[in-house]
Amino acid sequence: METTLAIDCGGGGIKASVLDAAGTMRARPLRVPTPYPLPPALFVKTLLDLGGRLPPADRLTVGMPGMIRHGVVVATPHYVTRSGPRSRVDPDLVAEWSGYDARSALADAFGIPALVLNDAEVHGAGVVAGTGCELVLTLGTGLGSALFDGGVLAPHLELSHAPVRWNTTYDTYVGEPERRRLGDAFWSRRIRQVVDGLRPVFRWDRLYLGGGNSRLIRPDQLTRMGDDVVVVPNTAGIVGGVRAWELVGDRYDPTS
Repeated sequence: METTLAIDCGGGGIKASVLDAAGTMRARPLRVPTPYPLPPALFVKTLLDLGGRLPPADRLTVGMPGMIRHGVVVATPHYVTRSGPRSRVDPDLVAEWSGYDARSALADAFGIPALVLNDAEVHGAGVVAGTGCELVLTLGTGLGSALFDGGVLAPHLELSHAPVRWNTTYDTYVGEPERRRLGDAFWSRRIRQVVDGLRPVFRWDRLYLGGGNSRLIRPDQLTRMGDDVVVVPNTAGIVGGVRAWELVGDRYDPTS
């Protein structure tokens, strides 16, 4: 039975487990804080050390924040900072991460085939039904997004960096610092406003709200979003590590 080491890399923590072919965890998930500053070499070492504490696996799935194309980092906003999300950006880290072939580096380090996607995309692979237009939004340090059409992953768009109001991006507007400032009730209302604003843009058949903060959305606001909006467990960021290999489509062969 083929097993998958799934690693969910966030701005504040990195979680991992080993899954069987059905997507069932074969080991208790482990978590370590995301170290900063985080050059690519330390990123690989951190993941390698974490994976070494888990049973061996046949392949690797990594979800990480930012724009990832074919396993190559175009931009990763958190990991280019000196001390974590929303701290000062380090130009040297920007240069190191830009164009970094994370898939090849991790495949070489672990010695197994690797798939590297945006973390919201892996999260989505763990929850989408595979029919119609399905949008996934993850709520955590910031906002993550992934779009699936008929179960096939669409090219990634960094929705989090689009302006939502007053020269403020979605990432800032609904991220963890704003949730703490506003409190869960007002933050939940803001999430509903974002959902209402995005509905005519995507015309989804189903919207999934995931990430660590999705469970904090107030029930009354969730009800007002409609029956086509569903809150899903944050564990999908790991569980999706198996199904992600099936949903990337022909445009990206992670074994090539």
